[in-house]
Amino acid sequence: MRARARREVGGRAFQHDQRSARVAGASPRCMRPIATLPLAALFAIGVARADVVPENDPVPSNALEDPDFHIGSKQFGLERRVEMFQWARGDDGRYSTIWNAAPIDSGDFDAAHRNPERLPIRNRQWWVDSVSLDGRPLPLEVVRLLGQWKTLRPNFSRLPGDLGASFQPEGDGLASSYNPLAPAIGDVRITWHEFVLPPLAGKVDLRDGAWALSPKAAAAPAVARPAVDIAAAARTPAIKLRPWLIAIAVAALVGLWFLTRAITGGKS
Repeated sequence: MRARARREVGGRAFQHDQRSARVAGASPRCMRPIATLPLAALFAIGVARADVVPENDPVPSNALEDPDFHIGSKQFGLERRVEMFQWARGDDGRYSTIWNAAPIDSGDFDAAHRNPERLPIRNRQWWVDSVSLDGRPLPLEVVRLLGQWKTLRPNFSRLPGDLGASFQPEGDGLASSYNPLAPAIGDVRITWHEFVLPPLAGKVDLRDGAWALSPKAAAAPAVARPAVDIAAAARTPAIKLRPWLIAIAVAALVGLWFLTRAITGGKS
């Protein structure tokens, strides 16, 4: 039989059972689920935040078209790049010919090496009115930070008749040269480029009902953002575990292990 102690409190005798020293509900079996609740809640919060990632591709509000050449694009920007074949003079005074996107001032060149004063066709850009992602707005300033220009290989079947008589296909664009292998001064060549976006997972976060640049993407050097390899990015799986989510899961497991060791006194 267990020994029992008698104690007088306020003139009344009470029996003290040594078994009562253990507080009800304080057994390791009861404490384990309660102690793991904060870790489980933390992990659940991490999963909930990880769900707020783009699920679909961004959608432009409208299609784009070069109204002069009837070249269209369904991307976020369209650019017409024009280069003219011109004379250039080096530091040694010698002349050479180059393709250049802006007129080269030949005012002090000799009479045999003069360039046209302006491009016969302008360089131009067109942008969509707006962009949405999963039904929520994606600001154009974010689009311009994350995307890059990619060469467009258009179909020239809708080329207006007068331009069709002045230009012929060359490479990915058009050229006014009668002989593309021997262009003359003043000839132009035109290429078109469209502005495309890489997969946006990890690059944007949802804030106040609109998408914004993520801290990680914002911290990237500005010169590095347009250098995204679109082809390689397209091969990357769309679903990725975020590094911070993995860290939370590992921390939860480590915390659970230490808690179990503390409760069991280090016994496995």
